[in-house]
Amino acid sequence: MISFRVENLKNMNAQLKAFLDFLRSLDVPEDDVFFSRLVACELIANVLRHGGEAAAFTGELLSDKISITVTAESQKNVNLTPSLPDVFAENGRGLYIINAVSLNGINRGERGELKVYIKRTDGV
Repeated sequence: MISFRVENLKNMNAQLKAFLDFLRSLDVPEDDVFFSRLVACELIANVLRHGGEAAAFTGELLSDKISITVTAESQKNVNLTPSLPDVFAENGRGLYIINAVSLNGINRGERGELKVYIKRTDGV
């Protein structure tokens, strides 16, 4: 498991590099690493934009999936209802993409954390 704090979008990629390196060190296929980064970026960016302050991130490799959890440190309830956006919509595409590449979409925990699972493609 790996955890870190992201204070702004400028340092998000540097922080995520540790998570991606963690997955690669465990021989996770590159497609799964790509989808994990995509989901993590979308969740962190949404929490920072709509939740304010900083985002707490936790990533974990489970037996058959990758777990990604992002929480707004302010505990502000971030309204994320992923649905298919209108073709001309300016917002919502990232959440739609998360739904498309994850198992069961975005799950909200009791403390407001957002949890997403990525199915492992290596047959584990």
